[in-house]
Amino acid sequence: MTQLGIMIEGQEGLSWNRWRNLCRDVEALGFATLRRSEHLVSLMGDDTRDCIDCWTSLALAAEWTRNIQFGPMVSPMTFHEPAMLARQAAAVDQLSGGRLILGLGAGWNQHEHELFHIDFLTTKGRMDRFENGVKLIREAWEHTNPKPVQNPMPILMGGVGEQRHLPIVAHEASEWNYTRMDREEYKHKRVVLDECCREIGRDPASLRYSVMANYLIGRDQGELRERALQMAAILPRLRRDSADEIIKAARDSAFVGTPDEVAEQIREYASLGVELFVLQHFLLDDREALELLAKQVMPAIA
Repeated sequence: MTQLGIMIEGQEGLSWNRWRNLCRDVEALGFATLRRSEHLVSLMGDDTRDCIDCWTSLALAAEWTRNIQFGPMVSPMTFHEPAMLARQAAAVDQLSGGRLILGLGAGWNQHEHELFHIDFLTTKGRMDRFENGVKLIREAWEHTNPKPVQNPMPILMGGVGEQRHLPIVAHEASEWNYTRMDREEYKHKRVVLDECCREIGRDPASLRYSVMANYLIGRDQGELRERALQMAAILPRLRRDSADEIIKAARDSAFVGTPDEVAEQIREYASLGVELFVLQHFLLDDREALELLAKQVMPAIA
């Protein structure tokens, strides 16, 4: 069954009140999962945008929701000592009754590291810290009390590197998340990841496969144009001279159109073996867009 989840870019204006509302609405509307990024400052060049702390917000999500899975997508290992991150994750998993998915990454944005005086290692250094960090997290859980409710706790990873990243995914992850709209590349990376799994005796079907992408939805062309203008105000890469040009540009990196059109685009991608689509919700106060996804797209792709 194909499922929908929601992804919040927490560095692009997320406030505590908005996070509370999103936790409530995403769960009430029946989405499969709620995830948020962990960054320290906007990735769109506007350092004045609100960016609430990731792990504090996850602890609150444990209290503000009752049933939905949630977690970071992803926590960079450059930001955290592995043992301390393991203990934070165990605490949030306990608070939520076992609903955390722990997203882990190597870290990639140089600007935020420099701005907050965090060492930005070489690519090899970041990958070494990432690979070793996962092992140290699992070891720390053995000594942590109270322990996580989930045993093992599901670990989410992205990445497409064939030499190191995908083999780590095969060894350690419960879910692999792909973050582009390139279907041909996706098919190729699945072949590589399947082979990585088989090399270590793992059934590739034991991994969950998800895709993260932006979306732009409207009941009709007028509503679609209105949301396109709002989206372009947030995402500099979409700024164009007209709403129609914004919509055209968005199609390269987003599911775009009426609910029926968005559902059809998702179904086409799902045919490649994607089980979960985690849609980036940039218009943080737009509950109507979430309702369109929940009430019209979700039933059409289930």
